[in-house]
Amino acid sequence: MRVPKQLFMAIVPVSVWFSSRPWLNFAMRPLMRGLAAATMRMRKVQPQSTVEEIGNEWQRMFPSRQGVPITSVEDETVYAEIHIVCPHRGTGNVEGCYRMMEYDRKMLERIGGQFVVLKSQAEPGVEVCQVAMRKADVPVEDLVPAHIRAQASSRR
Repeated sequence: MRVPKQLFMAIVPVSVWFSSRPWLNFAMRPLMRGLAAATMRMRKVQPQSTVEEIGNEWQRMFPSRQGVPITSVEDETVYAEIHIVCPHRGTGNVEGCYRMMEYDRKMLERIGGQFVVLKSQAEPGVEVCQVAMRKADVPVEDLVPAHIRAQASSRR
């Protein structure tokens, strides 16, 4: 069963509203994890054993694979892009993006992997999110998340 695009796109404004209000941070993680759990039940997500399978299963959770293309697989990392236009695009609210992406992190937990946003549409001038996925037992410390990079550059 495919996730209806209308349902998926209806989730986005609610998520953005919550993620744009720091005083609602306490509710954001459970909200996004709950939405991810509902998607995974609907799509019958299955744990995967290879990094390629992990990337393909993540991609299958979306209404269209074209919106989340896998761009490369290198060693133990799947790289992908998110072309779905984010309402945070260009706002600089990379922290809000991070909170919204709890949805994907929850899915990757169940699939057997880890999810890191490397570039966020929330960053000025970025039109496509760049993400990386690895198996759950492979370290990700060498991948710098967008929200950490943005914090570091704002302190300079």
